[in-house]
Amino acid sequence: MAQISETFRGEFPLPDLDATTALGRAIASGLGTGDAVALWGDLGAGKTTLARAILQALGVQEDVPSPTFTLVQSYDTTPPVAHYDLYRLKSAREMEELGFEDALDRGAALVEWPERAPEALPPEALHVRLGMRETGRLARITGPGRWESLLNG
Repeated sequence: MAQISETFRGEFPLPDLDATTALGRAIASGLGTGDAVALWGDLGAGKTTLARAILQALGVQEDVPSPTFTLVQSYDTTPPVAHYDLYRLKSAREMEELGFEDALDRGAALVEWPERAPEALPPEALHVRLGMRETGRLARITGPGRWESLLNG
């Protein structure tokens, strides 16, 4: 199994939509084929809002709905992005049926509720843990070291 050689950890306050949009742009700028972004957080933490910001930064102009009922929405961006919502997943084996590996072979994936299938995530996934605090949301991010300059730039 591949190991992450260098790990980046950072905290990013998200007091408003502009801050979330800026974080989405930064993540979008680093996405490449094979990348997965795991979006962790309770209901209402901002997972879909951040996914929407990432996709809009990649040029998606149409509405970006939460894929809660469809489980996956695909976007013809560069790289192509598949947006997964695993909330209704009953088993991690369903990830294969949803074409997760194929999505990573073709492009990148945004994954809401990754705790439903953590073993499906590649070892080099970027993990974004969203939570609330008195001054707004906070994103705690861990992932490969290459993200540090993109997210702190």
